[in-house]
Amino acid sequence: MSYEKLPLDEFYKTIDELKPQFIQRLKKAIAIPSVSSDENLRPKVVDMAHFLVDELKALGAQDIQLKELGVQPPPVSNPNIKLPPIVLGRFGNDSNKKTILVYGHYDVQPAAKEDGWATEPFEMYHDKSKDILYGRGTTDDKGPVIGWLNVIEAHKKLNLELPVNLLVCFEGMEESGSLGLDELVAKEANEYFKNVDQVTISDNYWLGTTKPVLTYGLRGCNYYQIIIEGPGADLHSGIFGGIIAEPMTDLINVMSKLVDSQGKIQIPGVYDMVAPLTKEEDGLYDDIAFSVEELNAASGSKTSLHNNKKDILKHRWRFPSLSLHGIEGAFSGSGAKTVIPARVVGKFSIRTVPNIESGKLDQLVFDFITKEFEKLQSPNKFKVELIHDGNYWVSDPFNSAFQAASKATQDVWNVVPDFTREGGSIPITLTFEKELGVDVLLLPMGRGDDGAHSINEKLDISNYIQGCKTLGGFLHYYSKT
Repeated sequence: MSYEKLPLDEFYKTIDELKPQFIQRLKKAIAIPSVSSDENLRPKVVDMAHFLVDELKALGAQDIQLKELGVQPPPVSNPNIKLPPIVLGRFGNDSNKKTILVYGHYDVQPAAKEDGWATEPFEMYHDKSKDILYGRGTTDDKGPVIGWLNVIEAHKKLNLELPVNLLVCFEGMEESGSLGLDELVAKEANEYFKNVDQVTISDNYWLGTTKPVLTYGLRGCNYYQIIIEGPGADLHSGIFGGIIAEPMTDLINVMSKLVDSQGKIQIPGVYDMVAPLTKEEDGLYDDIAFSVEELNAASGSKTSLHNNKKDILKHRWRFPSLSLHGIEGAFSGSGAKTVIPARVVGKFSIRTVPNIESGKLDQLVFDFITKEFEKLQSPNKFKVELIHDGNYWVSDPFNSAFQAASKATQDVWNVVPDFTREGGSIPITLTFEKELGVDVLLLPMGRGDDGAHSINEKLDISNYIQGCKTLGGFLHYYSKT
């Protein structure tokens, strides 16, 4: 893709010069254990919000607001525990400029040294031999959040005006379901977020480790459970085996009908809803840097159902999948326990894609499972239900935001980025798109091997610093669209 380069060399050079300060800023953020799922650490999550407020003040943000979301709904240990606030800030309010809203989250997953970390998770460690930063939140999502602050600081140092009006929205409950965020976005759509032209989210990762990507699609997720109840209590198989209808037998029978060993969903009508593959979309897979070997390395096995890159990626991103997750109420310990469970609950999910309608999918699932259970002619009680759902998201990779991000990426990394989807879900993407009526761009900073929810989470310094340049470059290229 040919494009007209913007004169951003001084800006990029300034980011390089500020690298020590940028590393120090991230170190301070990592030191705050803002684990949203641990009620005992809720004060630290709030401390992290105030840390961001102080940084925004120092950078000259206007109209900084801490949006309180009230008391956290059950289940909670402390019925009075408050949700952490959402941090809003604004840089510029020029009606002649485009307005970009950037979203990130300042809470993190739990972490402790005894989990297997090589270093203390909340003391950022700089491995200078590899030029890698280790610590909880380095890549998910404090690195990208701090990256936006770094972009603003570099502009200030240069006395370079931001090319767009920039709004920030940082939340503290993303790792715990983003409680309260949907309502806030809806409430502020015509208030704080009024006149937003585009939303950028940096909360995802490259597909691999060597090539930047831009993400234009996410699968959704419908999660179900099948409940089968029989005896009034768990029974001994030596006494009751062979003379009563066992719930586990019924459940295994039904669950075995959902998906075959090649991963093909057996529920009629599901694939009929899937959007056909266009030639234009198919072409996006040609140059993506990925291989069967990378899949084998990621899974720690040679168990791939597909033997070429395009089939792997299509089945990961643009085709639905059904996964069996577990059975509640069944014996799962070591040893040999001869129990007949009285009540079992089978859990499974379907990853959804365009153009699967969630409600229609639910009906197909319920009808199919009900028929399969009826075939058993079992006297046991049966129920199937939806636990939760989240819709898929797909954008146009050829729109102005993606093309601007592509130019910025080429500018910084000297390579055309891969246009990718992801197999997982980021529900807030849909919320912003629906409530604000604008396009959303997923612009990642970290690599595919960063270990976001794992031990030894890391961020390569090249991704951190070059990532800041890409975020800033995007603002400039987008301003010209």
